[in-house]
Amino acid sequence: MFKKILIANRGEIACRAIRTASRLGVATVAVYADVDRDALHVRMADEAVQIGTAPSADSYLRGDRILAACRQTGAEAVYPGYGFLSENAEFARQLAAAGIVFIGPDARAIEAMGDKITSKQLAEKAGVNVIPGFPQAIADAEHAVGVAREIGYPVMLKASAGGGGKGMRIAHDDDQCREGFTRAANEARNSFGDDRLLVEKFIEQPRHIEIQIIADNSGNTVYLHERECSIQRRHQKVIEEAPSPFLDAATRAAMGEQAVALARAVDYRSAGTVEFIVDAQHNFYFLEMNTRLQVEHPVTELITGLDLIELMLRVADGETLPIRQSDITIDGWAMETRIYAENPLRDFLPSVGRLLRYREPPASRTVRVDAGVVEGGEISIYYDPMIAKLITWGATRGEAIDAMRAALDAYYIRGVETNIAFLAALMNHPRFVAGDISTSFISEEYANGFTAEHMVPADANLLFAIAVAVHQRMLEKQAGISGQLPGRTANLCRDWVVVNHGHETAVSIDGGSDSFDVDIDDTRYRVRSTWRTGEPLFTGTVNGRSVCVQIERKGIGYRLAHDGVNIEALVLNQRAAVLN
Repeated sequence: MFKKILIANRGEIACRAIRTASRLGVATVAVYADVDRDALHVRMADEAVQIGTAPSADSYLRGDRILAACRQTGAEAVYPGYGFLSENAEFARQLAAAGIVFIGPDARAIEAMGDKITSKQLAEKAGVNVIPGFPQAIADAEHAVGVAREIGYPVMLKASAGGGGKGMRIAHDDDQCREGFTRAANEARNSFGDDRLLVEKFIEQPRHIEIQIIADNSGNTVYLHERECSIQRRHQKVIEEAPSPFLDAATRAAMGEQAVALARAVDYRSAGTVEFIVDAQHNFYFLEMNTRLQVEHPVTELITGLDLIELMLRVADGETLPIRQSDITIDGWAMETRIYAENPLRDFLPSVGRLLRYREPPASRTVRVDAGVVEGGEISIYYDPMIAKLITWGATRGEAIDAMRAALDAYYIRGVETNIAFLAALMNHPRFVAGDISTSFISEEYANGFTAEHMVPADANLLFAIAVAVHQRMLEKQAGISGQLPGRTANLCRDWVVVNHGHETAVSIDGGSDSFDVDIDDTRYRVRSTWRTGEPLFTGTVNGRSVCVQIERKGIGYRLAHDGVNIEALVLNQRAAVLN
């Protein structure tokens, strides 16, 4: 195994790679821009080298500086992660010329699969199902209209180079096709420096399902089953899961075998992902191949028990794969959500600033957090605002969803806005729970954006009950303080009024310390918790069901967050309520 590798990335994937390398006894070198001097990946690595200023074009995209850092530190290999230089064939060539191993496929495979036109031609030749379309770059808008008429609307115009949803437009008629061609070409030119477009039949109500493969230098290639990535916003993945709730065993095997065939067609080595579009009749069509590890790889790791970065390191070091296709099974179900610093109520506007409070849900068999931040760290304007990936596992899909709901409740972040409320809403959406999803799910269900109307608690009284129990617990503590003046002791009483947005709810409470019975509207809430004042998370049970509620003082009231919903509650005695 390599003695030392350089991690040519930042954030959570750099931290993720460092953990695996350290476990294998491999020393690590971090590279960083000046604004990342105190970043977690820099702290975790054995060595660190500054390679430029904040803009990625002056740091993480500078292959020459990364190569110089390898020479300076004696790193034998480079792990690129995703983004930045991970799919840059020229960078892979430069490393090879310098005698440094690129932990990924060779430059030829990167080049072949990085161009959508070339990759589609190679896929078709390898016997992989491809979407009906024109096999060459489109000359101009009128050419696009002609091809679209021949294929039949709707069609997808998309950039040959790049990805991430840029340079893509859907057209349902000639006018949309002409306009879409101009807009997609301009966007592709600005994003990738390449304005070539291709036109394909647009599959309506599609599901985005991808196959993870890994191959070694000895011709062994296996597929590690599929991931469903249909929950997307503007072509960007939001939730991923493995396996897919839609595939049957026969379709899964057929997709896996075609993914392997494509990898073998380009003598692929290392980890890669073959992405497919799947229609309602289980017909599947090649979309593209990503010649790197995907952001969503943890869900595959949780259902297979494999460490994909370890396998990439071993393959790059010349080892043969320690697994065969028959060894790879599916154990349970895994979900992943991407925790972003953004405000979903303001059209997902990025939120930059310092993480004033940061507490992850506790790691366990069912919860994993891949993060690249720590409390006090900065979310910068220069990079993608992803804070972490939250991954959960369950024996069934329902259990994985339940674990995700609980983990989202326990993820405590202050200082920046986050998309946690939006993710919780998705996890509770009946269509998602039923597995009735497609790539248009978010645009259909949140056509006018994510608003406060989507954040109504399923049971507001449950949160009111917790607010009163917390209030009573605080009063108990106050009542125990010695030296209080007669008649000025803390007022412990049975009947309270909860005020929420001007609406008053009568509440009565019995019990004390860690056990309260709260009555609201003829319903009893048996609240049991060892919560202590000052704790930001109220954990316990209500009527025997585990709950986790984020709670903090707001003036003389409380702000509670649970299941993606935030409420404010003012707990008053009856006389104060009359005067309120």
